[in-house]
Amino acid sequence: MSRSKAFFINGGAGRMISSVPAFEKYLEESDDKDFIIVCEGGTDVFKGHPKLDDRAYDIWHKGLFKDYLKNREIVTTEPYRVWEYYNQQCSIAQAFDIQVNNKGLRELPKPTLKLSKDELLNGRSVVSEVKKKLKKEKLVVFQPYGRGVEYIDETLLDRTARSFELKDVKAIVKKLQQNDYAVIMMSEFKTDLSEAKLKEEVAMPENVNMRVWAAIIKYADHFLGCDSLGQHLAYSMETPSTIVTGATYPINVSYPDCKYFEILDMGEIHREYDPIRILPDERVNRMNENIMSMTDDITTLVVNHVLGKKDDS
Repeated sequence: MSRSKAFFINGGAGRMISSVPAFEKYLEESDDKDFIIVCEGGTDVFKGHPKLDDRAYDIWHKGLFKDYLKNREIVTTEPYRVWEYYNQQCSIAQAFDIQVNNKGLRELPKPTLKLSKDELLNGRSVVSEVKKKLKKEKLVVFQPYGRGVEYIDETLLDRTARSFELKDVKAIVKKLQQNDYAVIMMSEFKTDLSEAKLKEEVAMPENVNMRVWAAIIKYADHFLGCDSLGQHLAYSMETPSTIVTGATYPINVSYPDCKYFEILDMGEIHREYDPIRILPDERVNRMNENIMSMTDDITTLVVNHVLGKKDDS
């Protein structure tokens, strides 16, 4: 008789969200009805999930090893080490599914992210207040920076070349405002936009947790972002989105077949695959480092996609 499994998952919330369909499939298809999920990055993604909430444990849970792990087989998941993933044949969600369920490449549903009434109300309130204050009918949530961004000598640096550059953030925000959009900036850093000479302020909420951000994105008119958490929340909330990718491949990190997603791929021609979580490759990082730098025409194209003017270039 095979042992029940304990699946370990780590990394940021985007990875956590992407794992959800694989575990839903495992519960549905496997005979292992006593499996658990150990979340090294926190259990927020699984809170309120109708089938997985009571299976998800924080790494610091009292008695975790003695009471839950000792008699289970421990499985460490790492989707970036799945062959189909690093050969650009599947998404991160599909890589989790291949690793967890071992049934090959297949289509998956969007991840279930169950928000509470309180979280939904808080998100809706933020959007309503910003629209009312700025007297705007349309609002976009803009997440310009990936999780790997660093703040060095008053400069933002993303060695993984996934984030927007600050000069382009300023240009895009300015153009969004010129087209009568309110902007909420989703970022761990306060971005100084004073040099952009914006005609209106940009909302930059602080100390907002992942679940309330999901609600804010749900009630926004559009989401604009890079390869980071926000796009996974937007996908789950079914919010119309424009995603700009750079050093990472859309098939791996985003949702190119989603009807409410538009993906602009900055790295389509010159990108080299970065074998992140397999091994470090400084040469690739150097080759890709300017891949997200935009011209004025490209920032205009990005804004036009947000506005629904997809034929403009």
